[in-house]
Amino acid sequence: MSQGSVPRYPALLALTLLIVLLFISPVIAWRPWPHNKTNAQDLIFGDNKKFEGSSEFVHLKYHMGPVLTANITVHTIWYGTWQRNQKKIIREFISSISAVKSRHPSVAGWWKTVQMYTDQTGSNISKTVRLGEEKNDRFYSHGKSLTRLSIQSVIKSAVTAKTKPLPINPKSGLYLLLTSADVYVQDFCGQVCGFHYFTFPSIVGYTLPYAWVGNSEKLCPGVCAYPFAVPDYIPGLKPLKSPNSDIGVDGMVSVIGHEIAELATNPLVNAWYAGQDPSFPVEIADLCEGIYGTGGGGSYTGQLFNGEDGATFNMNGIRRRFLVQWVWNHLVNYCTGPNALDQ
Repeated sequence: MSQGSVPRYPALLALTLLIVLLFISPVIAWRPWPHNKTNAQDLIFGDNKKFEGSSEFVHLKYHMGPVLTANITVHTIWYGTWQRNQKKIIREFISSISAVKSRHPSVAGWWKTVQMYTDQTGSNISKTVRLGEEKNDRFYSHGKSLTRLSIQSVIKSAVTAKTKPLPINPKSGLYLLLTSADVYVQDFCGQVCGFHYFTFPSIVGYTLPYAWVGNSEKLCPGVCAYPFAVPDYIPGLKPLKSPNSDIGVDGMVSVIGHEIAELATNPLVNAWYAGQDPSFPVEIADLCEGIYGTGGGGSYTGQLFNGEDGATFNMNGIRRRFLVQWVWNHLVNYCTGPNALDQ
């Protein structure tokens, strides 16, 4: 339509606009970003107790790209200062993805939804996710303020190090860069708590699927470690007790799960996603961000468990408990998790 022209069919135009708005609104994931206006009552009771992200307007499609059908190995880069117990929490969460004998509801049960996704040959995403090699960058080799491009430089340093470099495994290796609580990353806290993409050969020398997740304990726990911390601008709401007594790391666990699930289903950003723009794909965890249990949706997390120690969680690992967001089930067209009350 050229500038200054008048639409000949205003009713049709209005109907089209309504359909577009209905399509895009369900995929807006909720997190207590500073620009979201809400109150404690909404967070406690929510607007709809049987939401769980379901919508006939969400059309997650397969775009013929590769998914991770071979056994998945997660190579971790610990950037900055990390305590031994913090590393143990994250390692156990990753190891729990394939721990099928864990107590129900389990992290392995959560991964079963991810396994349902297939490639163009009909092969499912691997049920095996294991810890790979690790690299410690405790001296902040690229500084304490990173851009998205400098994150790739950190990965390059890890895979090209003179001593014990991380192995190069583009087909089944995931590279997980974790930054400590005193490191700022571009867009952290304001727009993202983590993200994934693939490395550029011009920077790293290889095309490798990777994710970054930051520890928000010092910078924005009320955003990225919610509900274990609450933003100052939401009065009257008390934070929940974290299951592993580390607000920052317990908040990271759900973001790590989010990114690993999306890396498995969309490693090169050309496989499973909704929307028309691969530069800004809406992926299987984006559709369910903020949903942790039955009835979750909007600003309501859903029904969770409380342990004898008062800690809040929704699934079990090998020995520990975790709070992990649900992911989108494309077969039933809504968010699902192992702690759903109707399972």
